[in-house]
Amino acid sequence: MSAGRPFLACACFFSDNIFVGRYGLHVRYRDEGQLRRDHGRVTVGRRAPPPPDRGGGRGRWGADRPRVLQALRERGCRGEEDFRAALREDSFLAPDFLEIVSYCTSPDAHLHGLLRYIESFSDKRIFRLPVFTEEFCQAFVDELENFEQSDMPKGRPNTMNNYGVLLNELGMDETFITALREKYLQPITALLYPDLGGACLDSHKAFVVKYSLHEDLDLSSHYDNAEVTLNVSLGKDFTEGNLYFGDFSQEPTPVPKYIEIEHVVAQGLLHRGGQIHGALPIASGERWNLIIWMRSSAIRNQLCPMCNKKPELVEAEGFGDGFTETLDDDVPETVNLCSLW
Repeated sequence: MSAGRPFLACACFFSDNIFVGRYGLHVRYRDEGQLRRDHGRVTVGRRAPPPPDRGGGRGRWGADRPRVLQALRERGCRGEEDFRAALREDSFLAPDFLEIVSYCTSPDAHLHGLLRYIESFSDKRIFRLPVFTEEFCQAFVDELENFEQSDMPKGRPNTMNNYGVLLNELGMDETFITALREKYLQPITALLYPDLGGACLDSHKAFVVKYSLHEDLDLSSHYDNAEVTLNVSLGKDFTEGNLYFGDFSQEPTPVPKYIEIEHVVAQGLLHRGGQIHGALPIASGERWNLIIWMRSSAIRNQLCPMCNKKPELVEAEGFGDGFTETLDDDVPETVNLCSLW
């Protein structure tokens, strides 16, 4: 756990696992010569891509953030206050979700008991569960569309999605997502993913992605910069665009076995961040999904999931990429994490 220490990033953010949309390819970038040597086969006969930008989505408002939030309120966006009120009342959460949380926080809770409440897919440790009410999903999308239609500055959700909203830009980290992670999701992830730090997820990156016929249609195969990911379908009306899942990135197989999972509005999928996945093309309408990358500094401080090396820590804003400086007294005794599953 971070114990109040600042969150940091790994220096590989600026050089490794960079998505180049022109080629649908993740690359490592040190300089143009290295890029041509490592990826020249893919780009032969084409102009080499410029140095990829990993800076998008780092937060763009700085000291202007209070002014921007006030402007959003004046434009009719409910903003932080209404979400804080909804959170206090638990009114945005599905009753079945609250029942699951109640079970997970009971003294006798265990994994097999939890599995009676949620849907499990194959052996990939992917689980579906109700999360929000449908009324809240509609109100949430309305809020996002208000922001989207404003002239306020906006960052990209991540390096692969061009359309969507970073929730920290709407001031929803502390008032909405942090409370959702700590109070409601962590009791669930503690039982489902103990080996991935499910009981000590101390930071996150949260964003909403949007797919439509004239914008992003699909999402290439990838894995997340997270220990555990929650993906909730918010609506609106759409067809196709199912998610697909392959191998766990740390356990590749010669012939990956893929499964396809449909979206269900107001329900979420929990999966390991390292599970390779993507989204098939949408056929009609608009699809909005809330994505929460949940991170455990206790896990990723040992090994960065993006470069598979001991993290080279650099300063970052907010939650950064979920790393913290490890002090000598933080190092735990050796534990066989596999025995916990």
